[in-house]
Amino acid sequence: MKIATRDENEPDFDTGAAAVYVAEMSASLADIARDHGLGTLAYLLDMAREEADNNARPLDGGRGRR
Repeated sequence: MKIATRDENEPDFDTGAAAVYVAEMSASLADIARDHGLGTLAYLLDMAREEADNNARPLDGGRGRR
């Protein structure tokens, strides 16, 4: 049985969708952290959301998801 492998140099076409999902989840987790007084954790999750937004599939003419 042959197992399909992905060349590491080949683009992963699901990366944009994954970035959008991570951005959404990070935002939700940041809200929970903030609601429970976990300011530093909320800040870090907000930074993760920003990074995910910057790596999301460009849906608005190449500027990324905002």
